[in-house]
Amino acid sequence: MHIVIMGCGRVGSTLAHILEDSGHSVAIIDRDPQAFRRLRAGFRGRRVTGIGFDRDVLEEAGIESAGAYVAVSSGDNSNIISARVARETFGVDNVVARIYDPRRAEVYQRLGIPTVATVRWTADQILRRVLPEGAEPLWRDPTGTVMLAEVAYHSAWIGTRTSTLEDAAGTRVAFVNRMGEALLPRDDTVLQEGDILHVMAAENDMDRINKVLASAPEEESH
Repeated sequence: MHIVIMGCGRVGSTLAHILEDSGHSVAIIDRDPQAFRRLRAGFRGRRVTGIGFDRDVLEEAGIESAGAYVAVSSGDNSNIISARVARETFGVDNVVARIYDPRRAEVYQRLGIPTVATVRWTADQILRRVLPEGAEPLWRDPTGTVMLAEVAYHSAWIGTRTSTLEDAAGTRVAFVNRMGEALLPRDDTVLQEGDILHVMAAENDMDRINKVLASAPEEESH
């Protein structure tokens, strides 16, 4: 597949190297020719100097034969404009844009442009390391509505079926990490000591779920 990347910063250059190592052809666009210094000496892809939403620049990068377009420059507006041009003008279906403002990310997601809201993602990664209790977000959908989270639970839940826990907490157990291996729960799966619990839930429901799991299960929940 030919992939066009706008933005030769740390993210863009890293993506370019990974994609090339995976056998894809890559073209990378940046308005600053000095940015291409981040590319390794053996990089075989195209280096295109210019603005990523300029049609001539995109054509020089091979957008007409591209299977994917990635916009990861430092500007939200540039990323979303170029992503829309790639999709709406050149018909590239597989398009993603990096957005620093998560509020904008939600709007653009509704326009059909998949986005990665880096501020929220970075904040989540930090919170996972400083908050030992409660929910630790691992993933959010781009609109911020649904999240996958690692959740702490009261020790009294050990020995309880995950299906019973789901009913009590009103959530979906996505998987259990048991001794370093991911386990997809079945109806008869029972929480064991040391299990790390991951749930999929609406973000605005996480406070309630945390409260339920932080307390011992009620007698009728067993």
